[in-house]
Amino acid sequence: MVALLAAADRVDFSFVRDHVEVSDSVLSKQMSALEQAGYIKVKKGFVGKRPRTWLSLTGEGRRVFNRHLAALREIAQGNGISLSLQGRGA
Repeated sequence: MVALLAAADRVDFSFVRDHVEVSDSVLSKQMSALEQAGYIKVKKGFVGKRPRTWLSLTGEGRRVFNRHLAALREIAQGNGISLSLQGRGA
């Protein structure tokens, strides 16, 4: 979900739901948790007479996501946490 939001300024709720392949209720629960953590901003409005919900990353959400990506890159390059079992009797 956060990766989708990182690629755009603002994303429609239904677009996120369809791309992460979850139900409305599952996405709503995750959306609420991320909003409470200060990582995403939720904006509700209308397009014509139809209600819409848009999601976007906050500055803090973007910083945390970028740190997460950097950590994953370090692990993938072998510069992260050592996963060897040396010294553990293996």
